[in-house]
Amino acid sequence: MSVNTLRAGHKSVLEKIFPDEVLTSPEELVVYSSDASLKRGTPLAVVRPDRVDQVQALLCWANDEIMPVYIRGSGTNLVGDCVPVRPGIVVSTLKMNRILEISGTDFVAVVEPGVNTAEFQAACEARGLYYPPDPATVKAATIGGNVVTCAGGMRALKYGVTRDFVLGVEVVLPGGDVVMFGGRNHKNVVGLDVARLIVGSEGTLGFVSKIWLKLLPKPEASASLLAGFASCEHALKAVDAIFQAGILPCALEYIGDKIIDIMTCAGEVPWPEGVRSVLLVRLDGSREALRHESERIEKAMPNIVWSVSGSGAEEEPLWEVRRRINPTVFTLGPDKIVDDVTVPRGRILEAIIEFEKIAAGHQTTFLNFGHVGDGNIHVNLMYDASDPDQAVRAEKTRQEINKAVIALGGTQSGEHGVGISKDITLQIPLRELEIMRGIKKMFDPKGIMNPGKGY
Repeated sequence: MSVNTLRAGHKSVLEKIFPDEVLTSPEELVVYSSDASLKRGTPLAVVRPDRVDQVQALLCWANDEIMPVYIRGSGTNLVGDCVPVRPGIVVSTLKMNRILEISGTDFVAVVEPGVNTAEFQAACEARGLYYPPDPATVKAATIGGNVVTCAGGMRALKYGVTRDFVLGVEVVLPGGDVVMFGGRNHKNVVGLDVARLIVGSEGTLGFVSKIWLKLLPKPEASASLLAGFASCEHALKAVDAIFQAGILPCALEYIGDKIIDIMTCAGEVPWPEGVRSVLLVRLDGSREALRHESERIEKAMPNIVWSVSGSGAEEEPLWEVRRRINPTVFTLGPDKIVDDVTVPRGRILEAIIEFEKIAAGHQTTFLNFGHVGDGNIHVNLMYDASDPDQAVRAEKTRQEINKAVIALGGTQSGEHGVGISKDITLQIPLRELEIMRGIKKMFDPKGIMNPGKGY
């Protein structure tokens, strides 16, 4: 039977394990009751470990008490991953924030889960090394949060997602045992690849206390192209043309017509009148190769209405357009449902047309942009949550879009995860769910790790 209140004895145990690092006041707890999803739960207490032995002691006690435990980095997750949906203990990783090693000979880094992603990338690049995963929240996010959600980002097209850079993990299990899967070797096929199972597990299997990451040589240079088209169809044909030309960009982003309209109304934009879809392309590599590829990529794309390119410092103003999307869309409504659906690359146009039709049927404002190079479409539904009718219509739109995604052979999430925001049973058949639940039970027999999430 699970615990619903924090008794005096519980608080005493926590204060013994975490001297001066137990938060229990209502003002402190409200901060940890939600994440970027804005969904709320009930934290009974928040603890902030800075050592693995503290985590071991906590998970031993919590397992005995059947006390729910929720691991939290910086709370940037959009699907309620770290929301305490059942009353329990929130564990902040932010004091376990040490970069333990960056090796330029092994091309491996070892970090704790609370390391800030952007700071880690900067530390690598200062040594001529490169850690590519770049989720949109990179300046705020933690490596541990990226690992348990298998974060993606714009550079995933060329380099892959977080899972492709995790060589090994140290995990504290419910009960307090510490286990290690994988390590610092770039190739390892001994036993099951459990490290890759931990990545994307959304905190449901254990506490990731140490991470071994693969690094790459830092690219010599980069170059970007911002191209405008008269329609979505023309832009997506240009995407096909880029790949057919034998070019794999570092990033390939799409911006749809409604976002172009609101950005044009909101302020100065670089494109002229008549542009209805935009592609943002980034290449990286040697300077000599980039000059050649930049020319090839612009020639390869048909039906360009307008384009501008740049390299080095000249690139940032081009990518500022992409960064402005999120704050600008709120001119169409005070609230937003965000989904990160993914469809097979060849069905993107079909998907967008279907999503438009569904949204129109419910009179819901639908905006789309995203990582078009790997079929990852960011679906934004704008509405006013204070209007019950709008809220119902927006949620119905979301559910129908998710069903359409699955019918197209896609997935409900390419990088945000499931959390409490998505119905995994829409996509995963019962037998597969049973296998996942069996794995969960092996790691966490009493179900204390992030209960109520995913499977």
